[in-house]
Amino acid sequence: MDDIELDELTASLTPREENRALKTYQNTVSVACPACDEPFDDLVVCKENPTSLNLSQQLDFCVGVDADRALIFTHKR
Repeated sequence: MDDIELDELTASLTPREENRALKTYQNTVSVACPACDEPFDDLVVCKENPTSLNLSQQLDFCVGVDADRALIFTHKR
Protein backbone atom coordinates (compact mmCIF):
# COMPACT_ATOMS: atom_id res chain seq x y z
CA MET A 1 0.00 0.00 0.00
CA ASP A 2 1.29 3.45 -0.89
CA ASP A 3 1.39 6.24 1.68
CA ILE A 4 -2.08 7.65 2.27
CA GLU A 5 -2.56 11.39 1.69
CA LEU A 6 -5.23 12.11 4.31
CA ASP A 7 -6.17 15.62 3.13
CA GLU A 8 -6.65 14.41 -0.44
CA LEU A 9 -8.70 11.42 0.72
CA THR A 10 -10.96 13.34 3.12
CA ALA A 11 -11.71 16.01 0.50
CA SER A 12 -14.05 13.45 -1.12
CA LEU A 13 -15.66 12.25 2.13
CA THR A 14 -18.48 13.61 4.32
CA PRO A 15 -17.40 14.57 7.89
CA ARG A 16 -19.62 12.94 10.54
CA GLU A 17 -18.38 13.01 14.14
CA GLU A 18 -15.37 14.35 15.97
CA ASN A 19 -14.13 14.24 19.54
CA ARG A 20 -10.70 14.58 21.10
CA ALA A 21 -9.73 10.99 20.22
CA LEU A 22 -11.43 10.30 16.86
CA LYS A 23 -12.75 11.90 13.71
CA THR A 24 -15.09 9.99 11.39
CA TYR A 25 -16.02 10.46 7.75
CA GLN A 26 -18.68 8.74 5.65
CA ASN A 27 -17.83 7.60 2.14
CA THR A 28 -20.91 8.79 0.26
CA VAL A 29 -19.27 8.67 -3.19
CA SER A 30 -17.78 5.13 -3.17
CA VAL A 31 -14.10 6.07 -2.92
CA ALA A 32 -11.92 2.94 -3.10
CA CYS A 33 -10.14 1.77 0.05
CA PRO A 34 -6.37 2.33 -0.30
CA ALA A 35 -5.71 -1.14 1.19
CA CYS A 36 -8.12 -3.42 -0.70
CA ASP A 37 -9.41 -1.24 -3.60
CA GLU A 38 -13.05 -1.93 -2.64
CA PRO A 39 -15.33 1.00 -1.70
CA PHE A 40 -15.35 1.51 2.07
CA ASP A 41 -18.21 2.79 4.24
CA ASP A 42 -16.52 4.98 6.84
CA LEU A 43 -13.07 6.29 7.68
CA VAL A 44 -12.06 6.58 11.34
CA VAL A 45 -9.01 8.78 12.02
CA CYS A 46 -7.43 8.10 15.41
CA LYS A 47 -6.14 11.40 16.80
CA GLU A 48 -4.79 10.06 20.10
CA ASN A 49 -2.54 7.14 20.89
CA PRO A 50 -3.81 4.87 22.32
CA THR A 51 -7.45 5.08 21.25
CA SER A 52 -10.27 2.69 22.03
CA LEU A 53 -13.11 1.89 19.61
CA ASN A 54 -16.55 0.71 20.69
CA LEU A 55 -18.19 -0.84 17.66
CA SER A 56 -21.97 -1.08 17.56
CA GLN A 57 -21.91 -3.61 14.72
CA GLN A 58 -19.62 -6.26 13.29
CA LEU A 59 -17.43 -4.81 10.53
CA ASP A 60 -14.57 -5.81 8.29
CA PHE A 61 -11.86 -3.17 8.26
CA CYS A 62 -8.57 -2.20 6.68
CA VAL A 63 -5.91 -0.12 8.42
CA GLY A 64 -3.46 2.49 7.18
CA VAL A 65 -1.23 5.18 8.70
CA ASP A 66 -0.82 8.88 7.94
CA ALA A 67 1.69 10.94 9.93
CA ASP A 68 1.63 8.42 12.80
CA ARG A 69 -2.19 8.46 12.96
CA ALA A 70 -4.07 5.20 12.48
CA LEU A 71 -6.67 5.26 9.70
CA ILE A 72 -9.39 2.61 9.87
CA PHE A 73 -11.49 1.96 6.75
CA THR A 74 -14.71 0.12 7.66
CA HIS A 75 -16.57 -2.27 5.39
CA LYS A 76 -20.10 -3.23 6.44
CA ARG A 77 -20.97 -6.86 5.88
